[in-house]
Amino acid sequence: MRQKRPFRELLPSRAANPSHELVPEHSMAPHQAPPTPAIAPVEASVVNSGVYRDGFRIETPSNLAEALRSLPDASSMAWIGMYRPDAEQLYAAAKQFGLHELAVEDAIVAHQRPKLERYGDTLFVVLRAARYLDETERVDFGELHIFCGPTFVLTVRHSESPNLSAVRARMESDPDLLRLGPEAVLYAILDAVVDGYAPVVAGLQNDIDEIETEVFSGDPKVSRRIYELTREVIEFQRATRPLLDMLSGLSAGFEKYKTDEELQKYLRDVTDHATTVVERADGFRQLLGNILTVNATLVSQTQNEEMSALTQASYAQNEEIKKVSAWAAILFAPTLIGTVYGMNFDSMPELHWAGGYPMALGMMMLTCGGLYTIFKRRGWL
Repeated sequence: MRQKRPFRELLPSRAANPSHELVPEHSMAPHQAPPTPAIAPVEASVVNSGVYRDGFRIETPSNLAEALRSLPDASSMAWIGMYRPDAEQLYAAAKQFGLHELAVEDAIVAHQRPKLERYGDTLFVVLRAARYLDETERVDFGELHIFCGPTFVLTVRHSESPNLSAVRARMESDPDLLRLGPEAVLYAILDAVVDGYAPVVAGLQNDIDEIETEVFSGDPKVSRRIYELTREVIEFQRATRPLLDMLSGLSAGFEKYKTDEELQKYLRDVTDHATTVVERADGFRQLLGNILTVNATLVSQTQNEEMSALTQASYAQNEEIKKVSAWAAILFAPTLIGTVYGMNFDSMPELHWAGGYPMALGMMMLTCGGLYTIFKRRGWL
């Protein structure tokens, strides 16, 4: 088990890992260490911040320290939103709010699966937002990390979605809900992420309908589109399926953490929507599997029909070749006999025989008739 270290020990050492190399040894210029690049303050990644009391914003602090100092009592709350902070900025924010180092490391690395973890009195939540891009007919996935403490909510967004400014505006317009504290903000963000899945579900459904039309119209490029859409559906399942366990874990803690009754209803509604999304995603994956099977069957059927047509054409060609070969053999027999008796040799038998000509003609006719009968019985003519 990893030991918890102070945040100053987690910061990378610039002296041990300089960003630029020194001047090469063959240079006559004296060695000078490169200037240390300026570290952007944590506030550079803060896109919105506010201190709330009884559901109303009372302060818009300019920095995190001021946000914490502005908290009048334990019933107030600071809500800080960060957008793509670097490691130094996130460590600085973690130091101010006393966040656990393991959760901070996950937020820095990103590309985490959706999950819910509790570190003392702070919840760490990872969500995968999604949005459907009509222009490219693709699903764009984002990642959001939420630190929810007794008196603060810190969001770390690594992508354009979800739109947390809309969530903040919604909560500020509903003071009765906002005064329920950080848990209310967490549930509102969960609701926004889950509601954002609805356009994705509609877009995927439309893509599947188009693919079904292409499959039965015989489009040769549809197999590739089925494969690509299946990958998107699988990625969508990875973003949505863990939500059910997360929401179940939150529900299990209602009594232990004395969650407000209104928030319990709120969470149950989010759970219903998430369940519907997960079921639709599962249905999409199964449907795409069936479509791929049908497409393979149709392709195989088309290939069989083409092979059947080629076989019939080959059979008809063989029949014609048989006829030509049979007539060639029939005509070859009299030609051979005529050629033999057409030779100009004095000592040739039957050369001066009076019945030689009728005999030669009779042999030609008899040979041709025999060959014709044989070929006719064998179906060549």
